[in-house]
Amino acid sequence: MSKIIAFAGKGGVGKTTVASLVVRHLSSTGRTPILAVDADPNSNLGETMGMNVTSTVGDIRENFMKDPQGIPSGMDKTIYIESLMNQAIIETRNFDLLVMGRQEGQGCYCMVNNILNSFTEDLSSSYKYMVVDNEAGMEHLSRRTSGKIDMLYLVTDYSLRGLRAVRRIHEMLDGLKLSVKKMGIVVTRGPEKLSDVFLKEANEIGIPVLGIIPNDPALLEFDMEKKSLLELPESALSVLAVGNIMDTSFPY
Repeated sequence: MSKIIAFAGKGGVGKTTVASLVVRHLSSTGRTPILAVDADPNSNLGETMGMNVTSTVGDIRENFMKDPQGIPSGMDKTIYIESLMNQAIIETRNFDLLVMGRQEGQGCYCMVNNILNSFTEDLSSSYKYMVVDNEAGMEHLSRRTSGKIDMLYLVTDYSLRGLRAVRRIHEMLDGLKLSVKKMGIVVTRGPEKLSDVFLKEANEIGIPVLGIIPNDPALLEFDMEKKSLLELPESALSVLAVGNIMDTSFPY
């Protein structure tokens, strides 16, 4: 079974950027194979890594629900859906990407979701690490994995609003079927020294601040030029910061 590294935080705080940089760090240090899972309905993890996504789990689910009988003659329903899932995996040398896509529409999805859940569980056993970029509510994590997370990074920008979103996510963990071994806060676009006001609110949440990712001009440059964050130089501020966070917070 792979080690699961997950990310959560409100939209716009740089959560997907951090997830991409963690995939980059694991790849560059030889900790492969990796399965990157984009579980945020606003799917752009692949985009940050320069990948063209043409099929998502959500597409497969919705297309099947529109035509449940449209299975090739003589093919088992489970085998058919799993074959579509395999086609949706984007493969690279060091990691693969699976995009969950849109949420469920109306109707009962129990049967197809059971197949998807089972497929995801089996798939994870083929990888050393599974890096999951989540929606803030983390429903995908509770439904699509065994519920056991090795490392949960709660990401916020340097704002009290972002930090309070982290607090709400932390509070909802008890209501989800999740077992988290270790977790902590990662601050993006932060100064070298966090303010006393920020630290006071962070301490009240009850989990440690694991690191700060400073403003990095290279991130904006790569975004404007539509370049993959996997190509960032080793000297980039964000790359150095994420490497340090990983090395000190997650003994892998």
